[in-house]
Amino acid sequence: MFLGRYEHTIDDKGRITIPSEFREVLGDSVYVTQGFDGNLQAFTPELFQRMSDQVRSISFLAANSRLLRRLLFSNAKHINFDSAGRILIPGFLRETANLEETAILIGMGEYFEIWAPDRWLSQQTSLNDVDANEQRFSALDLITLL
Repeated sequence: MFLGRYEHTIDDKGRITIPSEFREVLGDSVYVTQGFDGNLQAFTPELFQRMSDQVRSISFLAANSRLLRRLLFSNAKHINFDSAGRILIPGFLRETANLEETAILIGMGEYFEIWAPDRWLSQQTSLNDVDANEQRFSALDLITLL
């Protein structure tokens, strides 16, 4: 499971170190694609395959299905780790997420996200709004967990 928050530098070549806790879950590689919130999403090969199968099961005749396929697949990259535990984030993905010198890696349970610090700060500000959270999350029926 991917938990926690990490800040890492991005070197001049576009490489970033992935936390060892995340690498233990990932194995030798990771799938990275455009996220839905101005960020990147990173998946284990198994989860990316399951998600890919599900997306491809939706009829390509539906316009929203084609849009989702374009978003996920045209921006996806299968990346192997180097010997130092780093991945090379392709330039087109760094541009998509506005990543420059630093990135914030956010555990999301089954996957993790990669954020530019300024975009993450905006997310964090939103997440710290207690009143808004009550409205946002009340319909999720989290009471059944207790």
